Amino acid sequence: MRVLIVNTSERNGGAAVAANRLMEALNNHGVKAKMLVRDKQSDSLTVVGLQGKWWQQWCFLWERLVIFCHLHFSRKHLFELDIANTGTDITRLPEFREADIIHLHWVNQGMLSLGIIRKILNSGKPVVWTMHDIWPATAICHLTLGCNKFKTGCHHCKYLPGNGSTRDLSAKVWRRKQHLLDGQSITFVACSRWLEAEAKMSALLNGQKVTNIPNSIDTSIYKVGNRSEARQRLGLPTDKQVILFVSQRVTNLNKGMEYLIEACNQLASQHPEMKETTAVAILGGHAEDVVAELPFEAYPLGYVSEEHRIADVYRAANVFVLPSLSENLPNTIMESMACGIPCVGFKVGGIPEEIDHLKNGYVAAYRNVEDLARGIRWILCEADYDSLSAAAVKKVSRCYSQQSVALKYTEIYNEAIAQKDYKL
Repeated sequence: MRVLIVNTSERNGGAAVAANRLMEALNNHGVKAKMLVRDKQSDSLTVVGLQGKWWQQWCFLWERLVIFCHLHFSRKHLFELDIANTGTDITRLPEFREADIIHLHWVNQGMLSLGIIRKILNSGKPVVWTMHDIWPATAICHLTLGCNKFKTGCHHCKYLPGNGSTRDLSAKVWRRKQHLLDGQSITFVACSRWLEAEAKMSALLNGQKVTNIPNSIDTSIYKVGNRSEARQRLGLPTDKQVILFVSQRVTNLNKGMEYLIEACNQLASQHPEMKETTAVAILGGHAEDVVAELPFEAYPLGYVSEEHRIADVYRAANVFVLPSLSENLPNTIMESMACGIPCVGFKVGGIPEEIDHLKNGYVAAYRNVEDLARGIRWILCEADYDSLSAAAVKKVSRCYSQQSVALKYTEIYNEAIAQKDYKL
């Protein structure tokens, strides 16, 4: 079986990381998998980059320009929406022609247009689409943030000026997506049970198969190691408890850094001794922008892409905190747990599926700073830390190993092929 995994980027972003790991897992378990990307960033022979950089750039800019116009020339929400009005025809490529399965992942920002996706479907090849967010089940947004219009039909979009109208951009793209799926069959795979449930409520995906398979992780990289040695390599203090925050862009409001800052201020106020015994490590772009707001000694580590160094960052911590306001099944929690580091996160999205409350970490009430602080304090000072750590490693091994995820996807592929053969 030959699988072509399609994703906008090879390495940048959670979807790229997950797609890469899946490709590796499949190849390690007897399935021939390649990855097709717009942004190729390595010399890997199993990753193919699209040709024509000027065309790729034009596709990206044209889509942003159209969205910019519909936002009345405001940059607010400019990179939170996608309309898939342009892209590259991948059906002409030899990698596409030789594939038995086309496996779409995150294909936005000028990678594939809705018309090209329709052409992929018309090719007769079985299509599996892993949902790293809700966009395939909505018109234009990746985060609904409480909006339920996708359950009946998108319009009056909250992201558009004046909350849109019955004929706004979201309504137009919704109709295009309806046409795309008309008479076609796609197997949609959510990365969490939460996202699966959300997708099944979408009027757009009515009649389509929707299931869930978690992302996988390479436990040969993300594994328990020596904390003191990791801290020495990273220049972190060896005599303090370290709270870790990780995000591709630390200032992304959705990742909740402001909640961590407030929680740390509460802890410093209620437990003044923690000012001398606690530090915060921040991994991600713009980390230096938030250092001054923290009451504890802070260490901005910047953006890191090398996985062995990222694993070192996790191993250096005592607790990993991800106070995101919306999440699918975050790789960062999985990575931290694999390294034996208990996690704290809000009760939102797929986070409670990863963190078993009071067993391998702490699930705080949504947007509740007091409970977030309580969870951090509990892990650092009150819980049986060794038991939490062992339970976290065991959970990853049981649920997110390469072998288990590869087997589940192989079953999905076989079902999709059988369904196509039956229709033929």
